[in-house]
Amino acid sequence: MDAYGLQRVVGETGVLPQRARKLDPSLPLREGEVLIDVESLNIDAASFKQLKDAHGGDPAKITEAILQIVAERGKMQNPVTGSGGMLIGRVREVSPRHPDFGRLKPNDRIATLVSLTLTPLRITKVKGIRAEIDRVDLEGQAILFASGIYARLPDDLPDTLSLAALDVAGAPALVARYVKPKMTVAMLGAGKSGALCLAQARRNLQGTGKLIALDISARALETLKGLGLCDETIPVDATRAVEVMDKVSAATGGAMVDLVVNVASVPNTEMASILSVKQGGTVILFSMATSFTSAALGAEGVGKDVTMIIGNGYVPGHAELTLQLLRSEPKLRKLFEERYV
Repeated sequence: MDAYGLQRVVGETGVLPQRARKLDPSLPLREGEVLIDVESLNIDAASFKQLKDAHGGDPAKITEAILQIVAERGKMQNPVTGSGGMLIGRVREVSPRHPDFGRLKPNDRIATLVSLTLTPLRITKVKGIRAEIDRVDLEGQAILFASGIYARLPDDLPDTLSLAALDVAGAPALVARYVKPKMTVAMLGAGKSGALCLAQARRNLQGTGKLIALDISARALETLKGLGLCDETIPVDATRAVEVMDKVSAATGGAMVDLVVNVASVPNTEMASILSVKQGGTVILFSMATSFTSAALGAEGVGKDVTMIIGNGYVPGHAELTLQLLRSEPKLRKLFEERYV
């Protein structure tokens, strides 16, 4: 059985689907695979921003660009950002050799927790684009490999709410792993990832430490502060690393922070993260706009001893942890319902 989908790669031998130039989404289903009738794509924030900027926010042109990418590549992988997103849909067929055969059944509603960059996809019709929440509603089919992780959509939360949260489930799960009581934590980015991460960090801090939120949008920061998700906000352009460093220094009395979580959706924010953390501190680079080269060489260039963690989107138990945050944090859930449903 081909657990990783190597046989779906077109024209390249020994290349994994995520890195492949093109995938084959054709039927019939192969051993170990799951066929999904797709309802919606949640495009990665960095990818959707690039598409919106490139096409002036025109929904028709964005739709055309997405259709062209999927037609050419057999998957949704933005050629500029390299990122994808995730999908929601209904199971149509499960191969008998799939690890969850018998447990995963036709008509089960699921969200895939692997990237669209490695998911064979065919689109037959785009029904609409919701650019404000990076979502594309459509008709089509996708294939999940035996190694692909997924989450059944819960009965007690709307599908669209679950999709919005599960799209970034790895971020709060990493925060749960690394934030300790008494830490000073900075969150770079005030979108849905930032809100979930702040909620989880607040739990981990257990009434100690300090949470600082940074974003270019003062309005987004005011919302987070109003929800009680952070102690202090700093409106700043995260691409202006020195300015960010100075403002974080002022907010911490020169001590800087123990941990920076970067969930910004724009490139060139690596140095703002690195300069904001104290010597020996930690930076979690969860943004898909992150450049490893810029981060590694940048830290070396300024002589900063910092542990840098690349968030890969998967942490055991991340789906349930994230959904539980929405269930147990009424204000957070209300924010998601207002913005993303």
